Amino acid sequence: MEIILHLGAHRSALTSFQHYLHKNGARLAASGIGVWGPPLTRTGLMQGVLPRPGLKSAAQQASRARGRIALALAQAEEAGMRQLIVTDPNMIGTPRGALSSRALYPAIGQQMARFGAAFGGRVVRVALSVRAQDAWWASCIAFAVARGACVPSARHLAQIAATTRSWRDVIADLSCALPEAELLIMPHEAFAARPEARLSALTALQGAPMTHAREWLNRGPDLSALRRAVFERGGDVGALPQGHGAWMPFSRDDCATLREAYLDDLFWLRAGAGGLATLMEEPGRDRAGPTPPVPAGKKGRDHDQEGARRLAQAGRS
Repeated sequence: MEIILHLGAHRSALTSFQHYLHKNGARLAASGIGVWGPPLTRTGLMQGVLPRPGLKSAAQQASRARGRIALALAQAEEAGMRQLIVTDPNMIGTPRGALSSRALYPAIGQQMARFGAAFGGRVVRVALSVRAQDAWWASCIAFAVARGACVPSARHLAQIAATTRSWRDVIADLSCALPEAELLIMPHEAFAARPEARLSALTALQGAPMTHAREWLNRGPDLSALRRAVFERGGDVGALPQGHGAWMPFSRDDCATLREAYLDDLFWLRAGAGGLATLMEEPGRDRAGPTPPVPAGKKGRDHDQEGARRLAQAGRS
């Protein structure tokens, strides 16, 4: 049985994809495809993979987790599953952790090495969605504010925009943690509205179901919803701008900085990502083709030649 990890990232239409998998679960099972989502992964199955303070040591917690997971995998195989998709973005970290550290998933290397061991080194394929950094951070911030976080200060936002950690670093850490697994990168801009294309890329399933494929869940809150949430908890509504629609908390210059970092990431991926990962650029194509002529290409190439980017070490921020 192939074990396939779909890691998110958060705020990349993952909830909609998980909903699509759940609603088509019976049809997928008939094709030999099983799905483990948060209702299973967060209810004790993986407890101990990431150790918590307690009476048992980290090694004891990890051993018990490996045993539970091995038993569940054996049951899936006995049920006739040929492929198993495990989808839970919290395996790589949380938006709260990213906002606190002002960096994209700084502990992904260490955490995914633990999960790789918990699955007995049997993971064959890993998928990660990437999204333009300005939009990704803005969505995470809006969601955090809606859930009770303070509206970030201009200084906090500038620190996020100035971070040197990019998706390239996240991918390098992930590749180091799971070196034997095939790593697929799916841009949010191409796959967010196409869960059937995401499923086909993960499993090579022909004729992926279209039922529930256009249902959009867990949308980010707009300015009106954010003002209402802040007002209801007695916060400073004046910290949010007037107007309606999506909230972009970053300044124009900070947006430009973050978007440039994403263009550099895409250039690196299109150029082959140093053999670490495969870019799934267009739904319906199995793999990215030769490097296309993009406007940001010259800048990204010059930066690579100058050594401006380096492969990340696990947990580097």
